Amino acid sequence: MAPPSPAFVIEEDKLRRNLETIADVASASGVKIILALKAFAYWPAFPLIAEYLPGATASSMNESKLIQEHFGRKPYVYAPVYRPGEFTELADMAEHLTFNTLTELERYRKEWEALGTSVGLRVNPEYSPVETDLYNPSNPHGRLGETLPNLPTRPPKGLAGLHVHTLCESDAAATSTLIERTKVQFGHYLEQVKWLNLGGGHLMTREGYDTDLLIESLRKLRERYPHLEVILEPGSAHVWQTGYLTCTVLDIVNNYGSATLMLDVSFTCHMPDTLEMPYRPVVRGASAEEQDGYPYAYRLGGMSCLAGDYLAEYYFTQPARVGDTLVFEDMAHYTTVKSTMFNGVPHPDIVVVDGDGEIVSQRSFEYADYASRMG
Repeated sequence: MAPPSPAFVIEEDKLRRNLETIADVASASGVKIILALKAFAYWPAFPLIAEYLPGATASSMNESKLIQEHFGRKPYVYAPVYRPGEFTELADMAEHLTFNTLTELERYRKEWEALGTSVGLRVNPEYSPVETDLYNPSNPHGRLGETLPNLPTRPPKGLAGLHVHTLCESDAAATSTLIERTKVQFGHYLEQVKWLNLGGGHLMTREGYDTDLLIESLRKLRERYPHLEVILEPGSAHVWQTGYLTCTVLDIVNNYGSATLMLDVSFTCHMPDTLEMPYRPVVRGASAEEQDGYPYAYRLGGMSCLAGDYLAEYYFTQPARVGDTLVFEDMAHYTTVKSTMFNGVPHPDIVVVDGDGEIVSQRSFEYADYASRMG
């Protein structure tokens, strides 16, 4: 059965293959690897994911409740700032709860001490391989985590863990460097706390990723601090190359020799990273660069009214026609959670298909979903 158009299509067999790789890394290195909902929160897939992962991490009350209700585990929680009216409930449900600053840790001390919550502090080791500022949290003047000069000599009373997160779709060498940088700057704290969360960005399911180096680096960390529980919380790695976005050409606009395919999806609504990062998504059967054998050039236009809702030319082997199907590869991570209903643009369905291509789960979005956001 063909998926509807437009639709985010998640392939169950590929998701399971990624999860098997991640579970193997966790077992071989002796660490805990959990799912970050900021990258993937399609909860009908949680039962499958929970077969391989011991938990998931949240950055809001909504994500925390989703984990509790549909993953069936206590959420690991970090938020850049907590809403006072939600804090007690959030701290009560959390497996670990990480503060962004020392001041907030102290502001809520009475609450978390009374609940017995295992609390941590996010620290900034001032290292990241990420070159795009929008995705780089390691700026020493930034807002995410405390830098070394801010920390007292000894950990605050009751502090159970440290949290670092400075990677984004990074390789094993970057994780190794992050570990060494964390040991150098915060080793005196690691001697005294119970857990270390190395955050996300460990893209261990990407082709060519050196999982042996990752396992070796994590083993050495645990040998140096045998009392520490070590946690990784990647997002993209779990659903990397497990899904695609399928859409349809609705019209073709020609102006001064430039042709634009008008699609039933939107880049600003459904693939915002293609404009924010920016990056060039892979279009099945097309080339993102001009080359022999791909003589037909088309811009790809979204269906919102935003002037910049388009991507520059892609090149095709044959002329495009209204009714053609286009497939954007690797669209399971971040797209589904960052998509919006700006302009009232219809949201693509989200479907899971089995190895035979049969739909096993489907979420469709109607007018009521849009209207309920507005009032």
